[in-house]
Amino acid sequence: MKKLNVPAYELIESRRIDDLNSDSFVYRHKKTGARVALLSNDEENKVFAIGFRTPPKDSTGVAHIIEHTVLCGSRDFPIKDPFVELVKGSLNTFINAMTFPDKTVYPVASCNDTDFQNLMHVYLDAVFYPNIYKTDKIFRQEGWHYEMEDESSELTINGVVYNEMKGAFSSADDVLSREIQSSLYPDITYGIESGGDPDVIPSLTYEDYLDFHRKYYHPSNSYIYLYGNMNMEEKLNYIDEAYLSAFDRLEVDSAIGRQPAFDAPKEIVKPYSVLAEDEASKNTYLSYNCSVGSTLDKKLYIAFDILDYALCSAPGAPIKKALIDKGIGQDVYSEYDNSIQQPVFSIIAKNADKDQKEEFIKTIREVLEDQVKNGIDKKALLAGLSYDEFKYREADFGRYPKGLLYGLQTFDSWLYDDNLPWINVEANETFAELKKAAEGHYFEELIQKYLLDNTHRTVVMLEPEPGLSAKKDEALKKKLEDYKNSLSEEEIKTIVRETKELKEYQDTPDDPEDLKKIPLLKLEDLKKTSEQFIFEKKNEYGVDILFHDIFTNGIDYLTFVFDLKNIDAELLPYAAALKKVLGMLNTKNYTYKDLYNEINIRTGGVSGAISTYTDAADTTKFKTVFEVSVKVLHGNLSHAFDLVKEILINSLFDDVKRISEILDEQYARMQSDLASAGHQTAAIRAMSYVSPAAMVSDQVSGIGYFRHLEKMISMIGTKEGAKEITDTLTKLTKEIFRAENLLVDVTGTKAEYEGVPEECKKFVQCLFTEDYEKKELVFKPVKKNEAFKTAGQVQYVCRAGNFASKGFAYNGALRVLKVMMGYDYLWKNIRVLGGAYGCMSSYAKNGDAAFVTYRDPNLDNTIKVFENASEYLRNFDEDDRVILQYIIGAISDLDTPKTPSGKGTYGLTAYMCNAKMENIQRNRDQLLGTTKETIRKLADYVDAFMSDECLCVIGAADKIEKSKKLFDNIEQLVNKG
Repeated sequence: MKKLNVPAYELIESRRIDDLNSDSFVYRHKKTGARVALLSNDEENKVFAIGFRTPPKDSTGVAHIIEHTVLCGSRDFPIKDPFVELVKGSLNTFINAMTFPDKTVYPVASCNDTDFQNLMHVYLDAVFYPNIYKTDKIFRQEGWHYEMEDESSELTINGVVYNEMKGAFSSADDVLSREIQSSLYPDITYGIESGGDPDVIPSLTYEDYLDFHRKYYHPSNSYIYLYGNMNMEEKLNYIDEAYLSAFDRLEVDSAIGRQPAFDAPKEIVKPYSVLAEDEASKNTYLSYNCSVGSTLDKKLYIAFDILDYALCSAPGAPIKKALIDKGIGQDVYSEYDNSIQQPVFSIIAKNADKDQKEEFIKTIREVLEDQVKNGIDKKALLAGLSYDEFKYREADFGRYPKGLLYGLQTFDSWLYDDNLPWINVEANETFAELKKAAEGHYFEELIQKYLLDNTHRTVVMLEPEPGLSAKKDEALKKKLEDYKNSLSEEEIKTIVRETKELKEYQDTPDDPEDLKKIPLLKLEDLKKTSEQFIFEKKNEYGVDILFHDIFTNGIDYLTFVFDLKNIDAELLPYAAALKKVLGMLNTKNYTYKDLYNEINIRTGGVSGAISTYTDAADTTKFKTVFEVSVKVLHGNLSHAFDLVKEILINSLFDDVKRISEILDEQYARMQSDLASAGHQTAAIRAMSYVSPAAMVSDQVSGIGYFRHLEKMISMIGTKEGAKEITDTLTKLTKEIFRAENLLVDVTGTKAEYEGVPEECKKFVQCLFTEDYEKKELVFKPVKKNEAFKTAGQVQYVCRAGNFASKGFAYNGALRVLKVMMGYDYLWKNIRVLGGAYGCMSSYAKNGDAAFVTYRDPNLDNTIKVFENASEYLRNFDEDDRVILQYIIGAISDLDTPKTPSGKGTYGLTAYMCNAKMENIQRNRDQLLGTTKETIRKLADYVDAFMSDECLCVIGAADKIEKSKKLFDNIEQLVNKG
């Protein structure tokens, strides 16, 4: 290893980490004490992060508000939103900031050297020299402020973080996680809501907020991380000369205290909000929670993840099975959080009854005692270990750079011991130790010590309180009315004046010269040619195979693609249910528990999906397919084929109780997911009013499927209904899993492909061949503008439509429009002025398009913003530099580096869509050639899709009722009561 010439730093440790194929260095900055950890390797997707220990003392959300606001202008970049300017015009592969219970981290990543340096510069300047001291308007915009348009107006509270956390506090799952952590650690920082409690945020003063930054955002309290292929000497010397050297060492008391163990377990009951119409029965959350050692114990760090799998998370795991068999909860699962100094292990029963609490505790302890006495299922332990080790070795995090995930994981130990950044990312040796430990009683001893004998545990019960959100809203309204009545005339005028001044500040354009200070790449820095898709169509033994010759480090990625063109459209939701139950049922040769363990021992996982692929030549046409994907080390290829065959052909649908359990679990999870990801839910639903492809998505994963799931759960309670469900699922397997419907997609090298044809030959010989009545999978959308009420306090608003049906062909410049809308027009009007947490738009090649908001306090005003978008575009008059920014931002999104499996998926998509490389290149040329005139013409596209007037809103019942004239139909999102 080459020694680095970095005189401003003291070397603590340097060594080779073969697990990560990296040379590692740990330094301390001599003058300030700033901590530095480096992983030098050949990875082109470079990562930089700077983090600070930021333990809050209250739930005002000060750490979270600072995370937002330091990115709102700084010494070298004195504009209102450098973060947005960066996103617009950077080739970043990741850019964000994150507030955790005890730390705040600012990570960026890029494959481009110049861009990477620019990102480092902006982020370092932001954290050390933010503009938050120059004006309180940044704090008021992002944190909270009183708002009154005029003296006769109602007094309200607004702010981006305030509204974000109102959304977070509307989610029962989020409330439970918060209460669990608080219950175990009431006396230290983990008992505090670092994101901010909406009831407490308005007590944060500007001066206290600034004091928090003064104290914690100092190099002496910083953690700097670099990963990838770069000149580490150059980076470290730059960080010293440009920033660290300007500071002196400061003693910062940011140590994260440890909660002393309780003398006895505790029980806590807290409320959460449901709609006034909901009943309280079968709506309670029960949780059994234990504090588990230290995140500095690298063996324990992984071991409890394995116990999570073996005890509760895996289908048929003993705790899960025992609770479900007793009818305690509709969904039973466990969670292990090892990202804090004192990790937490929880067992949770969702949608239970409060009077089941004692039986819940008793059942858990009886099962745990049995596991200690008779031993944990060794196969379950091996399956959990194999699955985790596969994920670790594969290091495929999709769109997220692996260096980013490694960096965040280093904080799990580094934050609590300056000398131990790598213990939890250097894991091969730990996995080997745990495999040996599993042969003995190590895991049973962990259960005895941490889950049975441990007095540092709690039972947290979350009880539904119908109309709690409405009561809180009324209480806040009354509080604000009383506060306004207590104000003098002069004080009221001050609030009105400050409201107007904030709007003026937000509306005032940045100085063009200051905008130019944001570093920007040149057009010639951008790649001109599109990434080639890789595939070779083969037919082996009568089987269609799509092969992607890509290096995958010894892993085969297989997808079995079955065309659904001949099934009855009314049965599509049943196909979605089939996707969920397959692999979770007994088969001819396995119990469902043994099957799941076998999958995880032999493979990296089996998953299912129902996908649509639009025909590039005729975008009115699309294919709907049932996909089963598996990833496997090449030596286990035959096992992968055998397991998929077992799942598809030999699954038994005679266990009605088991099918009911699976449907109940899915219902409980969708109940939360549809609301918490309300922007996606609303977008799919709104587009389904005009788009057959979107209608498919809604019927297999959106509200349409959720309604069908409710119906199936009701049906399965009767003998006739249960028979109809099991007969339909059996019938669908025989109609779908047939040789004539099959394409096998394979990603790997030619050497790894060699065994595939023979395995395919054996596989198709087992597929179904019985005759059946072929139908046609056709959907006819119906417009039915809808609102879905939740117990939340914010909205997710979507306007959607289709521009292709009005004669507009897809243009690559629409990718530029997406960046413009998300980080200019919608950002300014929805987020900055409106206070919503998020806003976005989408434009698909089949013409489906949408504007949508996330955790939005508004509804009517948001729709007005959407409706004025085309006017903004027609009057667009920015200079070439601004347009170049948008082009760079669009290329960045398009050119996100792909993992080996991602490259295979790219090739499969191209094949399924009949895509031609020349058309993909034409779209890229259109993107790169975007001009002011191009953007103005895109106003017609916006008018075209907006003319469909498709509207879907998910959110607060009172806001929806006030705007009920907008909707053809209003109902509860979750029909429970």
